[in-house]
Amino acid sequence: MNPLTTIRLIFAVAVASLASANDWPQYRGPRASGLDDSVALATTWNVDTGENVRWQTAIPGLSHASPIVSGDRVYVATAVNSAGRSDLKVGLYGNIEAAKDDASHQWRLLALDRSTGKILWNVVGHERVPKVARHTKATHCNSTPATDGKRIVAIFGSEGLFCFDAKDGRLVWKKDLGPMDAGYFQMPSAQWGFASSPIIHDGKVIVLCDVQKGSFLAVFELADGREVWRTERKDVPTWSTPAIVEAAGRVQIAVNGWHHTGGYDFATGRELWKLDGGGDIPVPTPLSRDGLIYFTSAHGRSAPMRAIRAEATGDITPDNVDWKHRSIAWNHDRRGNYMQTPILVGASLYGCKDNSLLTCFDAATGDVRYSERLATSATEGFTSSPVSDGRHLYFTSEIGNVYVVPVGGKFSVAAKNSLGETCLSTPAIAGGALFFRTRDKLIAVGAGR
Repeated sequence: MNPLTTIRLIFAVAVASLASANDWPQYRGPRASGLDDSVALATTWNVDTGENVRWQTAIPGLSHASPIVSGDRVYVATAVNSAGRSDLKVGLYGNIEAAKDDASHQWRLLALDRSTGKILWNVVGHERVPKVARHTKATHCNSTPATDGKRIVAIFGSEGLFCFDAKDGRLVWKKDLGPMDAGYFQMPSAQWGFASSPIIHDGKVIVLCDVQKGSFLAVFELADGREVWRTERKDVPTWSTPAIVEAAGRVQIAVNGWHHTGGYDFATGRELWKLDGGGDIPVPTPLSRDGLIYFTSAHGRSAPMRAIRAEATGDITPDNVDWKHRSIAWNHDRRGNYMQTPILVGASLYGCKDNSLLTCFDAATGDVRYSERLATSATEGFTSSPVSDGRHLYFTSEIGNVYVVPVGGKFSVAAKNSLGETCLSTPAIAGGALFFRTRDKLIAVGAGR
């Protein structure tokens, strides 16, 4: 190989690495961390005047799926109701009824230019009357897509698992996963829709389907959709996205649950460990770092925030009321989160309840550093999970207020910004910009443009 060719190859590898480092390829980014500390983000902006707003693009339909970023593109999934604008009821309430929108829907995938917000393509992946109803606060497109840069996989609720070409949106393959009815286990007729997102690891697609009947965890080949393995699960319906954990000399898939939180061998689907107990409506995604896996859930009698050792094996459910077990590093039985996935930044774990109570824990010991409310209004709800640039934390309320909190063991609110619309979707971070999917828009927030 001549020197010029070598230089070109090194440059190409460097560019590819840089692009990969700036990607946000799945729900909550790499390893579901919610963190990109490569560039400082804007802490203030104004969507009306355009201050620190790079672009705003109208997006059709209703969706809580988060945007994902790969290379120079932002991708977003949505469900468009043929009967018109779908209703969405936000706020802190306990109504278990399903929304009444049984018209035909189009599940769409859109690609936007990351720099300008221009829609590059807008494809219909599927069209029909939804097989399962949604909750009044949910949508028919809750699951965030995932990409390896070449292909994009998306779960369109009960319509199945779909794989698209990232370049032009062409449908590559699809799989019928059966009815994805993840409604309330105490009243199966109260359908709420599906929300667990697919993730990609080592050329495989991982899908968690905890539903009313026939629950499973499965792995498929990204290239052609071939099923690699499927492991039966016995738990109530959950809305949590699985997470890959590489620690203790093994690769495991960590899943949240009520009767079956646990870890599975990535290669075979074999159960590695399990834990019974917690909140009976598990939503948040597991997080991992430094040999610990963090789980939280809420609703019902228990709302735990806990750290499990990654080398756990067997049934680690404690036989005591204090939740003491060698595989449980620490546990708080009433400090867990209902909707939001926590975030790890530095030595701290931050968890926010849906009523805006933010608690900062020492990630290693579980010691509480502070517990304070973000919002002054008792009715302002929080569903979107936090993200961070390593300097500040960003918490988005359902009515579109974004609270900016400095990282550290002392609580304060550095800024409060409005998105101008409701927002239940978790933002993405890439290249010094925040990407918010609001009720009707995709908004790119970033300084210097």
